Amino acid sequence: MAIVVLQGKIRTGTGKGVARKSRRLGNIPGVIYGEGETSIPLEANQDDFQALIHTVSGENVIVDLKLEGDASDRKAIIREIQRDPLKGTILHFDLQHISLTEKVTVDVPIVVVGVPVGVKDFGGILEHILREVKVECLPTEIPPKVELDVTALKIGDSIHVGDLVVEKVTILTGAERPVVTVVPPTAEEVPVEAVVPAVAEPELIGKEKEAEEGEVGEKEGES
Repeated sequence: MAIVVLQGKIRTGTGKGVARKSRRLGNIPGVIYGEGETSIPLEANQDDFQALIHTVSGENVIVDLKLEGDASDRKAIIREIQRDPLKGTILHFDLQHISLTEKVTVDVPIVVVGVPVGVKDFGGILEHILREVKVECLPTEIPPKVELDVTALKIGDSIHVGDLVVEKVTILTGAERPVVTVVPPTAEEVPVEAVVPAVAEPELIGKEKEAEEGEVGEKEGES
């Protein structure tokens, strides 16, 4: 598990106005909290924080937080990153203060490796149902990802959480939950031709009408 240093400073004041001012000055507002601890509002340089999350490619990372004017040793993990829904820019981040000797609970991404036999040779479709699992472990043993080899899967085969093998962690996600499955190829729908009702030609309609009138006349003459 990578440990990355993040420089920051304690924010004076809270609220939306203070947060907007922090962003205008090129910083990202955040907070660090821990169990039984008072949360601390802080801010970090925007470029430094962007570099941190790009360095680890979105994987779990231990943050070695260095606050200006505070010599405390703080290790933390990123719990949440809030982004602007339109621009995608980072608006706020949450850090959780941790101890390297106490277990934590985190979500770890599942990465699929390989092409299933059922897809390659029989035209099946691989459905990736579960994208991450919740695990419990020491911070230094958090896996960056769970790799799942799907090469041997045939049509109808599935892999469930209970089939995953991850060293040094306890998987908390339900063992019965499916992670991936290979389903048969989608059958092409054959269009049903519309049934067009037969329409009699005008000439035939006229002749049928004349015949009916003739029959009526004959019946009247007989009576």
